[in-house]
Amino acid sequence: MKAYIFPGQGAQFTGMGLDLYENSDLAKELFEKANDILGFSITDVMFTGTAEELKETKVTQPAIFLHSVILAKVLGDTFQPEMVAGHSLGELSALVANGVLSFEDGLRLVSKRALAMQKACEQTPSTMAAVLGLEDAVVEETCAAIEEGVVVAANYNCPGQLVISGDVEAVKKACEVLTEKGARRALLLPVGGAFHSPLMEPAREELAAAIEATTFNEPTCAVYQNVAAMAITDAATIKSNLIAQLTAPVKWTQCIQAMVADGGTEFIEVGPGKVLQGLMRKIDRSVTASGASL
Repeated sequence: MKAYIFPGQGAQFTGMGLDLYENSDLAKELFEKANDILGFSITDVMFTGTAEELKETKVTQPAIFLHSVILAKVLGDTFQPEMVAGHSLGELSALVANGVLSFEDGLRLVSKRALAMQKACEQTPSTMAAVLGLEDAVVEETCAAIEEGVVVAANYNCPGQLVISGDVEAVKKACEVLTEKGARRALLLPVGGAFHSPLMEPAREELAAAIEATTFNEPTCAVYQNVAAMAITDAATIKSNLIAQLTAPVKWTQCIQAMVADGGTEFIEVGPGKVLQGLMRKIDRSVTASGASL
């Protein structure tokens, strides 16, 4: 089965999407529509902006979403997913790709998500850290044993790579303990806050209202959602899982394993960068992983 996977925050690069804009009338139309919906020229930042400008939260998430979704639409009849998944933000791209959300509604939700997360980051000094070379259970137990502050497992990216998230001091303490327990690396990430942790609760509440007010259609194929790591085909369940996503861990390793178990053999990354292809090779080398191209 053919599985399409969609990247999340961090996949952006300067000049992203320009080739699509210049080579496809449909892409040009959708990018211009996005500028109108967002109320600013995101294409200017994507095509000619600096790396710093692209890192702005209100830009980064919509930019990655637009690159992914517009590429999928430009592929036309060759884009025939039998299963989809997206890493964090990428889940919204996946839901447009399998017909659950319209392009316009997906973009509005991504924009609201980005702004709500930014606001939550500003409320509490918080961060994330990548932990390499330890079993998941060791990382989970260590986080649970930190007594002061919040620190939790946030992104199960691939075996031996788990990102933790929480209060700055609690994350630093966890990194110290994990290093003592033999982590190959435990390093703070250059992010603005504790994504996929309880500290995102204000953002979850804000986004929940927007999600509840949005029409969710029945999907054309199963989506393997971050919080469930299993095939979901019911629109109501997809909606509730998407609301839960901001404060719950991204079970990416488990999603890919479930997709392979359910018959996924060809995995195609749709969007900027090759991050997910790299993770695929660490999760399961028995399947193929490539990037979508025109």
